[in-house]
Amino acid sequence: MSALHRLIALLDALSLRVGQVVSWLTLGMVLVTFAIVVLRYGFGLNWIWLQESVVYMHALVFMAGIAYTLRENGHVRVDIFYRKLSRRGRAWVELLGGLFLLLPVTLFLAWISWDYVASSWALKEGSREAGGLPFIYVMKAYIPLMCALLFLQGLAGIGRAVLVLLGEDIPLFAENIGEEEL
Repeated sequence: MSALHRLIALLDALSLRVGQVVSWLTLGMVLVTFAIVVLRYGFGLNWIWLQESVVYMHALVFMAGIAYTLRENGHVRVDIFYRKLSRRGRAWVELLGGLFLLLPVTLFLAWISWDYVASSWALKEGSREAGGLPFIYVMKAYIPLMCALLFLQGLAGIGRAVLVLLGEDIPLFAENIGEEEL
C-alpha cells in the first residue's frame, strides 16, 4: 500500500470515527430535548443551561459531522451533468472541485473566523441568559474544528480522485469502502 493510500485511509478513518461519535450525540440531543419537555410541562421546571446544551450539541453535530457527510457522499449536489460523466470525468470534477473550491473555502472560513473565535476565547464568552452555559467560546471553536475536519476529508477526496485518474480501481467516495478495509 502506497503512502497516498495510507494517508487516504487514515483521513477516512478519522472522519468515520468523528461521524460515529456525532451520531451518538444526536441520540443524546434527542434525550435531553425529551427531558426538557417532560420537566417543563410535567413538573413546571425549566433550566436555561439545559436548553442551551441542546444548541451546543446541535452545533457540534453539524460542524463535526460535515466531514463525515463528505466522506459518505451525503452532501446535496446538482448532478445533472456529473452522473452522466465517465468515472475519469467524475474524478476530474472531484479533483478540481476539491482543489479550487473545497480547500480554498475551508481555508477562507478558518481565516475569517479566527479573530471571532480568538476574541471569544480571550473573553471566556458565556451565555447572555441568566443561568445559561458559560462556554459560548467553546461552541465558537467548533468553526475552526469544522474547517480542519473538512479540509482533511477534502484532501482524502482529492487523493482518491488522483488515484482514479492514475488508473486505480478504487471508489471515489469512502461510502463504498467497508470499515474493515480502513
